[in-house]
Amino acid sequence: MFFASGFIFATWGVHVPTVKLHYAMDEAQLGLALFAAGIGALLGLTRASHWIGRYGARHAACASGAVYALLLLGLLTMPGYPWLLALLLMFGVVTSVFDVAINTEAAQIELRSRRPLMSGMHGMFSLGGMAGALVGSTAIALGVAARVHLSWVAIAMTLTVVLSARWMLPASETRFAASSEGFMLPRGVLAMLGLLAALGLIAEGAIYDWSVLYLKQELGSPQEQAALAYGFFSAAMAATRFVGDRLRARFEPTHLLRASALVAAASMSLALLTDRPLVALACFAGVGVGFANVVPLLFAASSRLPGVEPARGIAGVAALGYTGFMVGPPFIGFIAQGTNLTTALFVVVAFALVLAALARQVAAR
Repeated sequence: MFFASGFIFATWGVHVPTVKLHYAMDEAQLGLALFAAGIGALLGLTRASHWIGRYGARHAACASGAVYALLLLGLLTMPGYPWLLALLLMFGVVTSVFDVAINTEAAQIELRSRRPLMSGMHGMFSLGGMAGALVGSTAIALGVAARVHLSWVAIAMTLTVVLSARWMLPASETRFAASSEGFMLPRGVLAMLGLLAALGLIAEGAIYDWSVLYLKQELGSPQEQAALAYGFFSAAMAATRFVGDRLRARFEPTHLLRASALVAAASMSLALLTDRPLVALACFAGVGVGFANVVPLLFAASSRLPGVEPARGIAGVAALGYTGFMVGPPFIGFIAQGTNLTTALFVVVAFALVLAALARQVAAR
């Protein structure tokens, strides 16, 4: 499930320039389209814990994941820009519900096994992102039509999600009584964890939505090479996450968070200062190493708070975290419209440094 999520994510990321060209968008319009996905994600997060509590993570993941994959079919077939905004709004809704559902399942498995597993789960997401980016890059290099590529990915990932759901925990084991109060923004420690997640996910969102366009537009890379940007990022993140559970068992969370943020800030700075595409690709990998274990640490912590159901804890932190993930990239787009994309992407460096500064204070709480 995590692999499928990453693969779908990367497929959209590879085709951001394709969608931009198809609908004749400028950076501000593209930023608004990404913002629509962000609004959809926040809407989904307001209902995710309710749906998971009622139907269980298994059914919620299967339904939202299948729709998530099938929506790829509409990226290049909408009759106009307003319809694209509507599709991306729904894209955001199912993305967030799927994310909370599979993280709830992962948290439940980690709690039962009594050993760190969340980083490895997120490693599969990154591995899916790497695979999706490589398949997309190869398809472009071979001259495969974008619609054909999107169609095959949609079919393959729908089958992957539906078949994988058969082996998830019984739905009854992740159900809980849905609160009549509806969604509430996290407070206290959950809010602080959410703030750190937002800072970290701004970077992931920026690489996801802008790295391919940055290499193509700012450094003059051909699209098949530019499409590798998210692949390098995801490959490095996956490799780091697969050893992340051992790091979580050995080091204090504060030290991991601060080190991660500083590595990401340094790597992103170098990526934006170089004029060599291959160096920039290596630096995007460094950003992946830096941010690899931020979200697994924070989601695992949010699922263990006494008196809070894992789905509610994860949804609360995710609501703030994915505000950064979804709102950050369009914010960067609006800055790029007034300056240039290189200047706008220094926002990632700034937020990484803030994350490093706040890590000790939040971890102490």
